[in-house]
Order: sequence, then structure tokens, then C-alpha cells
Amino acid sequence: MWQELSGQIQQGNIKALARSISFIENEQTGYEELLKSLAAGPVNIIGITGPPGAGKSTLVDAMIGELLKQDKRIAVLCVDPSSPFNLGAVLGDRIRMSEWYTNQNVFIRSLATRGSMGGLSPKIIEISDLVKAAGFDHLIIETVGVGQSEIEIAGLADTTVVVFVPEGGDEVQTMKAGLMEIADIFVINKSDRPGADLFEKNLGLMLAPAFHRQQSPIPIIKTIASEKKGIVELIAAVNLHEKQAHAKEKNLSLLTEKAWQLISNKRMKTVDKKQLKQRIGEEMNDRKFNLYSFVESYK
Repeated sequence: MWQELSGQIQQGNIKALARSISFIENEQTGYEELLKSLAAGPVNIIGITGPPGAGKSTLVDAMIGELLKQDKRIAVLCVDPSSPFNLGAVLGDRIRMSEWYTNQNVFIRSLATRGSMGGLSPKIIEISDLVKAAGFDHLIIETVGVGQSEIEIAGLADTTVVVFVPEGGDEVQTMKAGLMEIADIFVINKSDRPGADLFEKNLGLMLAPAFHRQQSPIPIIKTIASEKKGIVELIAAVNLHEKQAHAKEKNLSLLTEKAWQLISNKRMKTVDKKQLKQRIGEEMNDRKFNLYSFVESYK
């Protein structure tokens, strides 16, 4: 089965791509062979992150429209919050992008976090590589807005876009440390609201110390996504970032981070939680029981 899917994906078959994502999410027999068979194309991964209510989905919708004008093929992975009952995606983002579902140059898929704490799907690395093999020009990944743990997207995206709204001063303060590290581009969305200029000024002042450590300042783009304003400037900033000299060094770091995550996940498969619970239950009544010694000796 995986051989057939591999050939179809690399021919740009959207139905095969959709089937293969489910194939990988459910870890069906042969999914690892499928991944090994793929040759990833030169696709720029754009990560869109930020607090809930910042308008990330509307921004992505506007970006799709602008990229289509440039004759690009776009894939979008929307990482939705999981249902607490069945761990499936809530699918809220797909409704906002419904205009593009019949467009043959756009592929949109919602992925559930399935309990992952970092705002991403546990199979996001594998799925993004799968999409990269399907001949798209851009892959946009929109993450769940879950606060500082959003920094996980920085280990996956070539360009990380952090989205705020003018009244989001508190979010800037609480997420400040993480954002300084991960953002390649800042977007102030809904910039027609009062306080947008002041927010831009304050954000610039907060970033000033970081500018001295950067080869160039981090762009701050003001948008009104619902009216498609500022989107051309945002796409231009993304394209410019992709071409900058530090891109190769970041690619090396990204590959290293992905390899580390994949190796960690693979090794953790040998740890059965039920067996772990049983073993701890057997040993915890011993007064000499020490969690760290137990972890070090556990096989």
C-alpha cells in the first residue's frame, strides 16, 4: 500500500496525500517505509502562532489568497485543540478557510494536538515532510494558541510569524521571553483598532535589545486580515527572510531539532506506561525508593 501512496504523492495527488496523513497519524503498517521513500521538495514552512483571538486563521486565509495570485501551490496544516473525549480535532479553523476547498492549488488539513502540550500535533514533523514531497510551494502551519509553549513551532518552521492584536499588551509581557527567541516576523493584526500605533512602538522598544544581536531588525507588520490589508507586505517579509544569509544555519538547526524529536519519540515507544505503573507500584512501598534512581535504572 505504501508504495502506491508514495508514487501518487510525488505526482501531487491530493487524495493520496490526505489518505497518507491518516496512514501516518494512525501508525499503520508500512508508514515508516512510506516516509523513507519520500524526497522532500524545497518547500518553505511558515509557522503562524500567537494568542487565541489574534485572528491567525483569518490571516492565513488572506495569505492563501495572495499566494494564489502569485501562482503558488499552498498547503495548510491547522493544528486544532483536541476534543477531550476522543482526541479528535475541533475543526474550527477549517470553517474560516472554506472558500479554498475546491481550489486544486490549495490543500487544507486539520490536525488534533491529541494531548500534545506544545501546541502542535505529535506527528507534525512526519506530516510536514509528507506535504513537502507533494510539490507545494509553501506549507503554512497554524498552531493552537496556548501561550509560551508555542515555542515548539520554532523547531519546525523556516519562518515563524507571531501574531498579536493592539490590545494584547498583557500577552506580550507574559510571552516576552519565548517570543524574543522564536519570532522572525511580528504581525499586529486588526490594526484598525485603537492603540495599534502605540502597541507597535512599545513592541519595537521591547525588541530593541534583541536588534543588536540580530543581523537585521525583526520586521513588525501591521495588518487588517479581514480586509486583506498588509498581506502583500507580510508575504514580502516572509520571502525576504527565506533568502537571508542565516537561512542555511537555521536549516541545520531545524534538521537537528527534528532528528532529536524523532529519535526521542522512537525510543519512548519501548516504554509501556501500564508496565511502568505496575513496576512503580511494586517498588514504591520500599522506604528507600527514589524516583530518580528508579528512572536511571529503568529498562
